[in-house]
Amino acid sequence: MASLFRDRSSLSSLSSLSSLSHSKRDSLSGTASSRFSGGGGGALPSPFGDLSPALSSTDLRDTAYEIFVAACRTSTGKPLTYVPAGNSDRLSGSPSMSGSPSMQQRSITSTAASKMKKALGLRSSSGSGLSPGSGTGSPSPPVKPKRPLTVGELMRTQMRVTDNNDSRIRRALLRIAAGQVGKRLESMVLPLELLQQFKSSDFPSQEEYYSWQRRNLKILEAGLLLHPYLPIEKSNAASQRLRQLIHGALDRPMETGRNNESMQILRNAVMSLASRSSEGSLAESCHWADGFPLNLRLYEILLEACFDANDETSILEEVDELMELIKKTWPILGLNQMLHNLCFSWVLFNRYVSTGQVENDLLYAADSQLAEVAKDAKATKDPTYSKILSSILSAILGWAEKRLLAYHDTFDAGNISSMQSIVSLGVSAAKVLVEDISNEYRRRRKTEVDVARNRIDTYIRSSLRTAFAQRMEKADSSRRASRNQPNPLPVLAILAKDVGELATKEKDVFSPILKTWHPFAAGVAVATLHVCYGNELKQFISSITELTPDAVQVLRAADKLEKDLVLIAVEDSVDSDDGGKAIIREMPPYEADTAIANMVKIWIKTRLDKVKDWVDRNLQQEVWNPRANQEGFAPSAVEVLRIIDETLEAFFQLPIPSHPALLPDLMSGLDRCLQYYITKAKSGCGSRNTYIPTMPALTRCDAGTKFQNVWKKKDKPVSSQRRSAQSAVANGDTAFGVPQLCVRMNSLQRIRAELEVLEKRIITLLRNSESANEEDFSNGLGKKFELTPAACLEGVKQLSEALAYKIIFHDLSHVLWDRLYVGEPSSSRIEFFLQELEQNLTTIADIVHERVRTRIVADIMKASFDGFLLVLLAGGPSRAFSRQDCQIIEDDFEALKELFWANGDGLPTDVINKFSATVRDVLPLYRTDTETLVERFRQLTVETYGSSAKSRLPLPPTSGQWNPTEPNTLLRVLCYRNDEVASRFLKKTYNLPKKL
Repeated sequence: MASLFRDRSSLSSLSSLSSLSHSKRDSLSGTASSRFSGGGGGALPSPFGDLSPALSSTDLRDTAYEIFVAACRTSTGKPLTYVPAGNSDRLSGSPSMSGSPSMQQRSITSTAASKMKKALGLRSSSGSGLSPGSGTGSPSPPVKPKRPLTVGELMRTQMRVTDNNDSRIRRALLRIAAGQVGKRLESMVLPLELLQQFKSSDFPSQEEYYSWQRRNLKILEAGLLLHPYLPIEKSNAASQRLRQLIHGALDRPMETGRNNESMQILRNAVMSLASRSSEGSLAESCHWADGFPLNLRLYEILLEACFDANDETSILEEVDELMELIKKTWPILGLNQMLHNLCFSWVLFNRYVSTGQVENDLLYAADSQLAEVAKDAKATKDPTYSKILSSILSAILGWAEKRLLAYHDTFDAGNISSMQSIVSLGVSAAKVLVEDISNEYRRRRKTEVDVARNRIDTYIRSSLRTAFAQRMEKADSSRRASRNQPNPLPVLAILAKDVGELATKEKDVFSPILKTWHPFAAGVAVATLHVCYGNELKQFISSITELTPDAVQVLRAADKLEKDLVLIAVEDSVDSDDGGKAIIREMPPYEADTAIANMVKIWIKTRLDKVKDWVDRNLQQEVWNPRANQEGFAPSAVEVLRIIDETLEAFFQLPIPSHPALLPDLMSGLDRCLQYYITKAKSGCGSRNTYIPTMPALTRCDAGTKFQNVWKKKDKPVSSQRRSAQSAVANGDTAFGVPQLCVRMNSLQRIRAELEVLEKRIITLLRNSESANEEDFSNGLGKKFELTPAACLEGVKQLSEALAYKIIFHDLSHVLWDRLYVGEPSSSRIEFFLQELEQNLTTIADIVHERVRTRIVADIMKASFDGFLLVLLAGGPSRAFSRQDCQIIEDDFEALKELFWANGDGLPTDVINKFSATVRDVLPLYRTDTETLVERFRQLTVETYGSSAKSRLPLPPTSGQWNPTEPNTLLRVLCYRNDEVASRFLKKTYNLPKKL
């Protein structure tokens, strides 16, 4: 710190202000005052309220200095003496009781740091407040100091008071003291006393005198009429007289001599108003400068003088001595320690703001001082103090919140260090406003409200919403700028990246500061960002109609952002009581995966619908031509497999991260499509039951007409009529011919065989997808066709049976039903049936795939055995068998089996034996004599129906399940037995006719 000693040249330089004209001095002083009292630059409006517009900053500053000098008299009440200029013009007083010189006259000889600055955390300035040239605008060259500088001289310089004005004030105070020995300063009205001490000759010019007079009158008006200590009744005569005198004097200068009548009237009116007390009696102290907010504005100016004139952001090292003198003005201004703390907090804060917010020490000091104010606020409920407190804190809080509600715009690497103090300042102000001033808060338990946490919560949410909106605009601009670039990123994908960066910056830079007041600052921040982005994402998702690369890109970016935000929230809330559940509840899941999955499902449905439509169109055109290709399957089967493969390829080309998860849905749909193809391929082909004729009514054998022409049109068996009706559809459509049915079966076999190839291809595609894991391959259920293999087997089975029974009961009905054993069995044997059946088997063997050939031949064999039995047991009255015919029947059946054995090249013997078992069991009945058959029939019927059947045998129903131990089978053998015993039994027991 520079030396605090100054020589005469330095003093001369300081005194040079006295040579300035009055107007020039007012110009300089007004500028400084406005800058330091909140009127200029970036300073805030005064929270103390508006004074009379007639009082300028210069007026207030001059009055404040007069009060300061007057208050700094010694406490003994002895008269002041004046030392003429030459050594120095200064006020001196009698020694104090301790024998030490007065504070104002004390020399500044110490360079030790101020205790007050140290307590407030303020830096030491680089030099004394009174450096060479201070107050002149240009420094003088340093010279050898002659004597120490006093605190009084420092204050005069700080307040930009010229030597002439300072000398005039001190002369006036000496005269006042001489005329009122022993009278306390508080019992005088200083402007009134000053008015009586000077004439126009005491000023350099008449104009300056009139200006000085008007200023003192305006101060009286402000202190006694506009802002009085106690309210004035409208009927108060003194106030009316004073107002008239002041307004008159403002227009025309008044005489201020001691014996002047106007002056006497003025004095009477002033003292009458200044001496009022709240009890109605005359007060010991005069109240002329202690009305609010005049007293605070004057005190503010005095406190501003503690700042170095050469360094606006620095408080003088001599502030302890200056402050001790400034506090002597409290009795005049009606102030106390609490109001001082409040006013000093504002001055520190306002100086930080007005000087461009560059000196963070001022901010720390204001925050520290505000802690004292918070203590004072709890100690008093004085309404006037509370009103001032509310005004100042509201101004501070308003300024702080303007920055904190958008702190991302306010703070960066260059000024982040000030954020802690600004937050502290805002929170402290808010706590006092809410906890100590708010009536609503007082009515509630204080534990219900955490003011600091609520304010920080508000700042975080507000600032991040603002920052998010800015990032939104930035992302939109980036999108427009890259519009002509290849594969430009969608806006929300850009925004997701920016928001992620914003969240990281918040966690690293701002949250550690805000965590002092809010334990989960980072969690609140990311929850806010999560909601902001979620609102945009929700609108985006609602507008998506199909799965596009842009949509997937946005959703994947959103999913990554959400994971990052949730991680920050969880880490920030690890020490919370609920483990962060409250914060997480504020973050409803984006469900980006679900959105992607839903869109993929829509895509899958659309593709599957197209596949199904294709199946319908192609099967309508399919002719099932066996010569369409060498393998003998339908072109539509090839095409449906190709479309399935293309759909799988397109699915794995989708830019999604969830192929394994969504593959089962696609596989299930494709499985159903193939099943649909199979169903359509076998539709209309009939089944076994389609071709089996209805059983004719039971009749007894008519041996008398046996060799007659029984197959006239009128005698055509019901079974033939039934057969024609059942196969009407097949008769008129070549698509259901034997070759076509073979092609249909080949097609189903082809599909079944290709499923394994498709499943292997799916595994390959899955391995190449970006999100596949090893467990995706261990469980193969989601990659297999589950319905199609069984549907193919069932389809081949149904078509094979339909083909077999169609051949036997429809295509060969003319040799089976119309010829076999009709009339004399020996002349209508099975050779013709075997010949045509062999031709059909040859045709089938040439067309059908070898994998299904055995099944089809086996089904044809089974159908032929069923047909053979049906001729024997339900062939109608045109057929009659004697016991001698049994050998013919057995030989024919052996020939039928030989056809399918084909000398060992056909079906295996065990298969033939399995399917021929029923015929083998029934044929011995044709060797059995009639009486034995009748007796066996009676026994079985009684066993079946009980003892009630002994008196009258019931007619057993036809089950179609032929068995030698089944009554209906025995009854049918008897019906076609060509002898009288059987005929009489049937006639007597059931009265069966001989004709249909």
